[in-house]
Amino acid sequence: MITLSIATHALTRKYRTLTALAGVTLSVDPGSVYALVGPNGAGKTTLIQLLMNLQPATSGTAEVLGMPTGEIRGAVLNRIGYVSENQELPEWMTVGGLLDYLRPFYPTWDRGLEGQLLRDFALPCDRKLKQLSRGMRMKAAFAGALCFRPALLVLDEPFSGLDPLVRDELIQGLLDRIGETTLFLSSHDLAEIESFASHVGYLEEGSLLFSEEMTTLSNRFRQVQFQVDPASGTPLKLPAAWMEYERSGSLVRFTHSQFGTEAESRAQIATLFPTAGDARFVPMSLRSIFLAYARTHRTVRAKLDSEVASGATLGGKA
Repeated sequence: MITLSIATHALTRKYRTLTALAGVTLSVDPGSVYALVGPNGAGKTTLIQLLMNLQPATSGTAEVLGMPTGEIRGAVLNRIGYVSENQELPEWMTVGGLLDYLRPFYPTWDRGLEGQLLRDFALPCDRKLKQLSRGMRMKAAFAGALCFRPALLVLDEPFSGLDPLVRDELIQGLLDRIGETTLFLSSHDLAEIESFASHVGYLEEGSLLFSEEMTTLSNRFRQVQFQVDPASGTPLKLPAAWMEYERSGSLVRFTHSQFGTEAESRAQIATLFPTAGDARFVPMSLRSIFLAYARTHRTVRAKLDSEVASGATLGGKA
């Protein structure tokens, strides 16, 4: 039986009245590149900190490399690399001094890989970290996390605020490790993630709305558009998989979140809209899917909040 790199079940983290994570269940296969996406405040950093045993869970369970996260300490860290957006480095050290300091902690440290990363990232060994740009400091942090060939590399917003060239260099460094190291990262750089992630999960207000292979996600989403007779009506009930439905005169548009085949979708459209013309089905980028989910979720949440408030008002009057 294969040991998952990461496995959580109903993982929850609460801060008094705030629920930062709400029953998150996910699994990350060895050798995969799992991208966790979601808006600011969605709970991405909280989830990563729970996985790294930087704070405790309120309830639920989480395992990393087959070990409960509460036991992650000491020698176990020899197998886990971690780089965050706000990575703190000893700025008085030189790049070479930092690597010299880290090397004895990791029995699997690869001096050949160290030399390769220093060349690929153009890192100056004799320069102090405080004298480097933010992008160069992130390269140094990446080098320190990659040289011991970790079984799992966790990255929290690693590309935030970096210029495109630095992002490309860091991503190439990650691409060279795919297969031997499981990557788990959170990021807002959706275009970059789409180019190399194998799996993706979407977190919104502490809830994991989906978690699946990138190819599966791409295949099941389409932007759909077709024309109807302007005098025709709209069905009272539309399929739940039709997100962001809108109609302007004769033009109907929506996002299909459970697209199967064009033939199946055309038949469904013809049943609901007998006057429909030929439909167009356009594949969507990860960014477009992300935005569709975010807008739909917030619309549903606003409607529920409104219904709750309306019910409370009626109850008060009664």
